[in-house]
Amino acid sequence: MTGDRLAFVVSGAAGTQEALDNLRRRYGNVDPEDADVIVAVGGDGFMIETMHRFLSVDAPIYGMNGGTVGFLMNTFAEDGLKERVQAAELSVLHPLRMLATSADGATVNALAINEVSLLRQTRQAAKIRITIDATVRVDELICDGVLLATPAGSSAYNFSAHGPIIPIGASVLALTPISAFRPRRWRGALLDSKARVRFDTLEHWKRPLSAVADHTEVRNVVSVEVGEDPDVDLRILFDADHNLQERILREQFTT
Repeated sequence: MTGDRLAFVVSGAAGTQEALDNLRRRYGNVDPEDADVIVAVGGDGFMIETMHRFLSVDAPIYGMNGGTVGFLMNTFAEDGLKERVQAAELSVLHPLRMLATSADGATVNALAINEVSLLRQTRQAAKIRITIDATVRVDELICDGVLLATPAGSSAYNFSAHGPIIPIGASVLALTPISAFRPRRWRGALLDSKARVRFDTLEHWKRPLSAVADHTEVRNVVSVEVGEDPDVDLRILFDADHNLQERILREQFTT
């Protein structure tokens, strides 16, 4: 990794514009399409947004924490940036691909780097059938919702919903219910990363659901099909002393 040509992008958080000006003055700035590395300054949400924005650009992304959450980010520092980028370790992630069908027959195809979640739209609990690799595993899940998370996203919404944190190299996905009422004892499952998951909304006319893939929301869905897309590579750079695998391990031993 040469890191000679850097492209800087920043979120709208306080102080990021000043950081952008300082970084560009010290290191120059090229278009993302011409960059060796894209440097994103912000929080985790902005990092996810940046990865979506530059999916077609052949450059890894190095994040620096300029927001309130920074699990996917490196520590912010202006000094020695090119040296840090050159010494950084590469993590390659594969997103989930969601195909959602709404009640009016429209379909939406979207990628999710963190998770695909289904959430109830009204005061009534959702009823969802879960099928994995063409076999029905849960006939009727009564809940506020359910989500399927990648390893990178397992420490985000999934963890807040009491799902497991997954090591990056585990090649598994977390299937986690959100406030499940029935089956009362079901706490979710770990699935092979090649698994194909289908969610069907039961009584969709009475208990509407929305499906969310990162920043893409589809309302009044009747079915959602989700699986990892191995053909899409997301390349992220981390400082060697604080790589993503180490962060996930630390998160599991934090009290």
